[in-house]
Amino acid sequence: MSLDVLRNIYFVCSLNYILWNHNLGEFLSHSEEIFKTQKRINRIIMNSSKDASCQQLLKELNILPIQSQYVFSIPLFVIKNKDQFLFNSQVHKINTRQTSNLYLPSANLAMFQKGVYYSEIKIYNYLPTAIKDLSGDKNKFKLAIKGYLLHHFFYSLEKYFNTCY
Repeated sequence: MSLDVLRNIYFVCSLNYILWNHNLGEFLSHSEEIFKTQKRINRIIMNSSKDASCQQLLKELNILPIQSQYVFSIPLFVIKNKDQFLFNSQVHKINTRQTSNLYLPSANLAMFQKGVYYSEIKIYNYLPTAIKDLSGDKNKFKLAIKGYLLHHFFYSLEKYFNTCY
């Protein structure tokens, strides 16, 4: 089979199972397991040894690490469901650098801060402003996020949140 066919099979079968069979809590608690499975699948596709570095394999296949794939899906969800979120520009009329950010409600409960809604806002707000400015055009927005994540290759949410852009 050609590399393109194997890559498409990966996206249809493996990626859908990996992403959609796990809610946020399950994803975070099983992300290491899921990532090992993703690496194993990509080594099989590329016919590489089990010692081969997956970063180069993933780049060659143009596939995001599972953690980056998760980060990729959140902003797309946010834009698709804009009516569920408030932007800073809607909360106050002062034009600041954070105008394109989502409004992050203050929360004292750790349970709320670790919840899906809060996490979605945090992930979206950490995108570079140039990408957030493209949110009006879903196709350009999607391509910009994918390019950004393929360039940086985040293997964890912590690395995503610690990256300066």
